[in-house]
Amino acid sequence: MNSKIIILGIALSAVMVASCVKDLDVKPKDPNTILEGNLNDNPVYMKQVLGKIYASFIISGQGTTQGGGDDITASDGNFFTTTRALWNCQEITTDEAICAWGDVGIADLNTQTWSSQNPFLTALYQRLILSVTYANDFIGKTNGSSDPATIRYNAEARYLRALAYYWAMDLFGNPPFTTEVDGVGKFNPKQIQRAQLFNYIVSELHAIEGNLGEPKFSYPEADKAACWMLLARVYLNAEVYTGTAKWDSCKLYCDKVINSGKYSLASNYRQNFSADNDGNHNPEMIFAWEQDGMHTQGYVGTTFIIESSSDAVYIRAEDFHGLTSNTNWNGNRSRIQFMNILVDTLATYGGGPIPSNDPLFSQCKDKRVFLKQKKSLNIPSASSSGDYGIGVYKFTAKKTDGSQAADYNPAYASTDFPIFRYADALLMRAEALHKLGDDASAVIDVNAVRERAYGDASGNITAGQLTDQFLLDERGREFYYEAQRRTDLVRFGKFTDGGYNWAWKGGIADGTNTDKHLNIFPIPGAEVSANPNIKQNPGY
Repeated sequence: MNSKIIILGIALSAVMVASCVKDLDVKPKDPNTILEGNLNDNPVYMKQVLGKIYASFIISGQGTTQGGGDDITASDGNFFTTTRALWNCQEITTDEAICAWGDVGIADLNTQTWSSQNPFLTALYQRLILSVTYANDFIGKTNGSSDPATIRYNAEARYLRALAYYWAMDLFGNPPFTTEVDGVGKFNPKQIQRAQLFNYIVSELHAIEGNLGEPKFSYPEADKAACWMLLARVYLNAEVYTGTAKWDSCKLYCDKVINSGKYSLASNYRQNFSADNDGNHNPEMIFAWEQDGMHTQGYVGTTFIIESSSDAVYIRAEDFHGLTSNTNWNGNRSRIQFMNILVDTLATYGGGPIPSNDPLFSQCKDKRVFLKQKKSLNIPSASSSGDYGIGVYKFTAKKTDGSQAADYNPAYASTDFPIFRYADALLMRAEALHKLGDDASAVIDVNAVRERAYGDASGNITAGQLTDQFLLDERGREFYYEAQRRTDLVRFGKFTDGGYNWAWKGGIADGTNTDKHLNIFPIPGAEVSANPNIKQNPGY
């Protein structure tokens, strides 16, 4: 991200910010500071301010290096960044991950026993609304421009706002709602219902599609393909959000991505999670949050995933990931139930117990398996050490060939965090085709993904083997640790009930069904108390 400082004229509710100026007649002491009144003075300023909106999803605040000013008041700015909080909410609430740390709120997410006071939920909620507010301000100041570049920047800001609202809709159901028409200032936003927000997001994405750049025009900026992928994702989950399925629409936008001819599967699955995974080097990456070890420093995004999944004994970051400073936090690992989805024990070990002499599951034919056995495959308690469970080393700070990135830093990864990749276009389309009754076509997309995983056709399935359960499992195998699992489990009816349980779900060793109101997170209690327009979600 660009290192130039940006000051936007934004007042936020539920988020504490410090005043940047004390009178109306001011000039910045730092010539690199951009005041909102100067936004149109130089075309470069416009892109730099837009960069602030992008950055709001991945780093903690105004500074581009560790210790920069946080955008929200928090005991640890890195802890409560958007992508890090999103990852926790999407992963450790599921079978894919569990965290050993004792920080307030983590145990609640591990066991699906959270309340409206959970700090990670509060932080994620505030962060998403903050990104919406940044976008609203920028959109309001660039509406009506006839400059082609500004029109595109305006569309990108509207895309980022739609993306923030998508996550708010998916996670919280009925968030507060503002647009550039509301302006900024001290007022109580009104609440929007989930189905209405669905319609708004879809209409926004349709409206801006023509103003975005062509696919792959300038990674990592949002382009038409990123727009199509978000539309496909929203339509994929339409029945959850509105009660009405939209499989035809999901397929339509997956078709646009696939037929664009601009993307393909990376030949090596691991490239998607390595330091050379950016869209300039990787044909699969459609949209991602850019990370750079020199310029976007912080214990956030992929750095957080790598460090929190590493430990001093079983998965040393120095050995597996290439990071050597502040390593091995020994927090996140997977649960045995997910290991049984990812590792085909019948094909690999003849259905017998997993032998201890294959700690890296090297015999697996599916080369998406980046797991390692730890002290025990079973986790003895929800708060037990990270030495228990199944280690995951899917993300790395190294390049695909094991070498260091040009912008290598021993503490911070240069690996971008994937939001949309080409494999998702294939598997979303396969799910839509399956729901539309065309398994013969759906299986072609599934097998394209599996042939990359197996290196040949040995992992291919037939149309008769394509079921809802297979599609859910295949998404888990392809997208684990990419902050998608909770959304997928909810869509398939497996997150709270549905007969699928995992270790410590509901606070029980073998897992138990939980109440379905947990399929949506609560609106933070502080927001409900502060804003009379906001009603709490049912069950909380």
